Amino acid sequence: MIAIEARGLTKKFGNFTAVDNLNLTVEAGVAFGLLGPNGAGKTTTIRMITGLIKPTAGYVRVYGHDVMAEREKVIKNIGYMPQKFGLYEDLTVEENLMLFGRLYGLNKGEVQQRSNELMEFLDLKIFRSRLAGKLSGGTKQRLSLAVALIHDPLLLILDEPTAGVDPPIRRQFWEIFRDLNRRGKTILITTHYMDEAENCDKLALMSAGRIIAEGSPSDVKRRAFGGDIVEIVLSRPANLDIQGVKIIDADGGRMKLLVDDYSTRVSQIIAKLGPDLRDIRPVHVSLEEAFIKLMGGS
Repeated sequence: MIAIEARGLTKKFGNFTAVDNLNLTVEAGVAFGLLGPNGAGKTTTIRMITGLIKPTAGYVRVYGHDVMAEREKVIKNIGYMPQKFGLYEDLTVEENLMLFGRLYGLNKGEVQQRSNELMEFLDLKIFRSRLAGKLSGGTKQRLSLAVALIHDPLLLILDEPTAGVDPPIRRQFWEIFRDLNRRGKTILITTHYMDEAENCDKLALMSAGRIIAEGSPSDVKRRAFGGDIVEIVLSRPANLDIQGVKIIDADGGRMKLLVDDYSTRVSQIIAKLGPDLRDIRPVHVSLEEAFIKLMGGS
């Protein structure tokens, strides 16, 4: 099943094109990362997906429903957590949850049960009577997430949910996101933290309103460098005439290789080099390095 289908999605603000003819498919049940630097068009894209702004051209469907034409059906399927805290600061944690639950159409009993479940799940019970404006930054983010989940949506859209929070809190949030994903939620998350995107099943790299690469994290890295980078150590020079393997750096018996697919070539390399091979290991390449490479080194 397809959770999000966008075709030819374009948004212009005057002469400025924020999103340029974007095509995007997000399968149900995955954690999908939309990443890139600030100004890449990520937030504009998700605001069109949620129906908050109208595309200049193209369309978006969420679980088969047209975002603009079938707004009520789409809203029931989406939980949206914006970048900035947008809840009522003069209401308590519980009051915010109760209010938004009723706005989504839950009856009093349903919203009370759902509020209790979410406060338990997100460690908000001790703050249930505290005003939202008196919460710390990380706790405000957890409350925003709870409100996004109050109506039990199929699709959770998170716009830079860990921006501005400390690394330990970022890790805690990703543990929550993975838990939600295991519970069957489709997650679309935007971030400019490249290390976070490693947690996603699939991702799309955006630059200047366009997608420049898409796939699993390993697929994107492989596309950026033309394959996997592998380091080997040899006891003496040896013939490396293997299809799909290219030497890109050599220093004595230590070499770096570009391999079209490490998982399929490693056994061939070991068999070819035999006892001359002292060590072989893949070289970790970060998504940030891949992104810079795909951007042409800029």
